[in-house]
Amino acid sequence: MIRMLENQVAVITGGSGVLGRGMALTLAEDGATVFVGGTREQSVTQAIEAVLGGHAQAAELRQRLRPLSLNVLDAASLKAAAEMVAQAGGCDILVNAAGGNRPEASVGPEQSFFDLDLGAVDEVIRLNLTGTFAATQTFSTSMVERRRGCIVNIASMAGLRPLTRVVGYSASKAAMLNFTQWLAVEFAQKYGEGLRVNAISPGFFLTEQNRYLMLDDQGEPTARARSILAHTPQGRLGVSEDLISTLRWLVSPESRFVTGANIPVDGGFSAFGGV
Repeated sequence: MIRMLENQVAVITGGSGVLGRGMALTLAEDGATVFVGGTREQSVTQAIEAVLGGHAQAAELRQRLRPLSLNVLDAASLKAAAEMVAQAGGCDILVNAAGGNRPEASVGPEQSFFDLDLGAVDEVIRLNLTGTFAATQTFSTSMVERRRGCIVNIASMAGLRPLTRVVGYSASKAAMLNFTQWLAVEFAQKYGEGLRVNAISPGFFLTEQNRYLMLDDQGEPTARARSILAHTPQGRLGVSEDLISTLRWLVSPESRFVTGANIPVDGGFSAFGGV
């Protein structure tokens, strides 16, 4: 059986996260060799084994899912990772999923804007925005040489509609969306129509990064989570599998005339006015 991504090489930064590992599995199922990037190789290996658990094609897919030690904010780490990917033929698909938030970069219920830890805000902006810049510079060189390739940036609903409390995260994801459009134009004009850059903005998914905001100590939805669900027409949080069809479309030839786009996957949150 010929798979859509046969003989292609993909890199996913932040691949050990709940969303990243699901996307890695999807690309591997479609035939790509997938380098699953994370700051600790052991964590990435564990994530790969977790997502393969019980899979009917686990043995075959394990050959395509390769752990990659990678820190998007460390130049030496990126260089070493790029050398490994180059040995496999160079990157055809880059998914920038590394990112996250810090509680200190958010305004809590008992805090004000003036209580923010600016060092933590800077860390969040660097991780979500600067890290995306750096990974893209590193892994898109083979795409530029071949005049083809796909970059998909994992943005956030917070980049479309600034959310209360998570001020640093919202600002960084809004900047990522602007960067997506800028780079799409830059690459298309300089390197041709075969090199595309798009973004996916997940709505509210339960991840390790936002668990402290979504669930209380007893594992029940917080007041914030209940408000989110009330403003999500489908009435639920997203799960990793909800991103798969959008990712598959953006990296496939079916979206060859799509670049600079942002696709919300949010259960209708961004369309709902609250009444």
